[in-house]
Amino acid sequence: MRMRPVVRGLTGAVLPLTAVLALAGLRRLRAVEVTGDSMLPGLRPGDWLLVRAGARPVPGDVVVARHPERPELLIVKRAVREDGGGWWLESDNQAAAGRRDSWDFGAVPGPLVVGRVVARYWPPSRAGTVTRGALGPQAAVTPPRPAQRSEQ
Repeated sequence: MRMRPVVRGLTGAVLPLTAVLALAGLRRLRAVEVTGDSMLPGLRPGDWLLVRAGARPVPGDVVVARHPERPELLIVKRAVREDGGGWWLESDNQAAAGRRDSWDFGAVPGPLVVGRVVARYWPPSRAGTVTRGALGPQAAVTPPRPAQRSEQ
């Protein structure tokens, strides 16, 4: 998974989005690309996510964290519960090949949780906000409202 500032992760509408984010006080947004199948069916390889860095997760949130055994590696997981030693993070797809989560390495210390996923912006056909979901088999993604058309 790659993590980039939004201005490098987005193409085309970079300046307007950056201006809007600055005005909204959300300068802590970062972009990450999903790789691997551990969050299927809700998140797929090639999805690009906006992550609010520093946002404190609550159970049910999809988060980005540094792998506790390999801090250079970012992981996207669901926050299940806060444990004495940090956050218990699980994959939505426990059957994914190569899946690694808290079942393998235990709770992830709080400082390693980078932030909470707030939206998927790529591909456009799957864009939408990522909402806190019931702890279940998929990431809850709400598609954006379609543009309203007026008949003349």
